[in-house]
Amino acid sequence: MFEMLQYQFMQNAVIAAFLVSIACGIVGTYVVVKRIVALSGGIAHTAFGGIGLGYLLNFDPILTAIPWTILSALGIGTISRETGISEDTSIGMFWAVGMALGILFIYISSGYAPDLFSYLFGNILTVPSGELVLMGLMDVAIIIFAFFFYKKLEAVSFDEEFAKISGINTRFVYLLLLCMVALSVVVMIKAVGIILVIALLALPAAIARKYTSSLLSMMGYAIILSIILSLGGLYLSYLFDLPSGTTIILLLACAFLLSSVQQKVAMN
Repeated sequence: MFEMLQYQFMQNAVIAAFLVSIACGIVGTYVVVKRIVALSGGIAHTAFGGIGLGYLLNFDPILTAIPWTILSALGIGTISRETGISEDTSIGMFWAVGMALGILFIYISSGYAPDLFSYLFGNILTVPSGELVLMGLMDVAIIIFAFFFYKKLEAVSFDEEFAKISGINTRFVYLLLLCMVALSVVVMIKAVGIILVIALLALPAAIARKYTSSLLSMMGYAIILSIILSLGGLYLSYLFDLPSGTTIILLLACAFLLSSVQQKVAMN
């Protein structure tokens, strides 16, 4: 495995795998416990609108995806809470509109859209050093939010009704959680792509939940699992010349299935 680290792009990929794992371990735990995996998928797909806007404005697509995805997350959360529109309807609407706008922006932009495939399906091997810094900063923001609002996020994730009765501003905390999801989505886009990001966000935390009920422990296990499996998928993609994002997700899925089988056998 160590021979692949002689290349700069592989070094960047390994660092990116660590940064992605921090985001998906922390935020993915809340996503799984709160049962908002589908909502997170909607937020992930709306990010394509921000990617397309970047191409249209001849700007770094990741930088335009950050505010776009946060605003989309807030839009989904606000509409589903403050109107009569159901959550799944608002998810579907933002999902479809985000993808449609992304396609439209790319279509009317001048010139060819390079690396578009990597934004959809991911290519962790193409993450430049500059984006590693941006990913690190977004990780820091996620860690800060998780640290200062840990108790409130925990309460809202496990029992929102009880949290509301206890005096917690559940609307604010819920929207904060969606913003954290939006940031984690942008962190993961270059690693596994918009189409596959939901798996990286949910599967490590889902595996971790089988072995602990503590939120903090779940985060730790999810981060470690994500690091191990992401690096494993990266190495397999290097070894067999396979798409990196796809290989990482398939390895995660295999680990989830094995953990489910192991748990069932243990219960019997």
